[in-house]
Amino acid sequence: MVATPIGNLKDISFRALETFQEADFIACEDTRHTLGLLTHYEISKPLISCRAVNEAAASEKIVKLLDEGKKIAYASDAGTPAISDPGSILVRTAREAGHTIIPIPGASAFGAIMSIAGTYDKTVVFEGFLSPKAGKRKRRLQELFDFGAGFVLYESPYRIVKLLADIAEIDSNRELIIGRELTKLHEEIIKGPASEVLQNFEKRPSIKGEFSVFVTGK
Repeated sequence: MVATPIGNLKDISFRALETFQEADFIACEDTRHTLGLLTHYEISKPLISCRAVNEAAASEKIVKLLDEGKKIAYASDAGTPAISDPGSILVRTAREAGHTIIPIPGASAFGAIMSIAGTYDKTVVFEGFLSPKAGKRKRRLQELFDFGAGFVLYESPYRIVKLLADIAEIDSNRELIIGRELTKLHEEIIKGPASEVLQNFEKRPSIKGEFSVFVTGK
């Protein structure tokens, strides 16, 4: 399971590149996306599509290749596989078939946002993406607030304002640290009380990029 950059291609590890070079096949969430990364580093390998909608079937195919003695590397589109990305089904299927799973650690949006959060919290909840449905999203947010620990969310540019509005409705003074387009050219870090951060985003004529949101604990 190979972690890949979340934006800046220079963030890939030597070990990840070595793993790709030694693999017989590279399974990946999006073959086009991974092909771009491999082409950048002049690596050419057969690719196998293994994304959320076909992960179970693709995992069976990959296990057959492992049974034949093939070396398979797996990469999601960005960051560490199986963290708000496909990969968990593949891991379980391969392990149940008797194969060894090796982690090749590296970039993750969770690690990146936590490294700049400046929190003293010993307990942090990683939640990832909440439901796009307003009711379910609000209920889960309330549960996270009630738990009391800081927590990390991922969100798209299409729902970030709705998420911030829900957070501000629960606790307008709760401190947020938001990373937009982390490690990329237009990286932006926004910090402040939920109400102020919400106003910041509501004033923007357009919103682009992927977001990592750290909500501080009580």
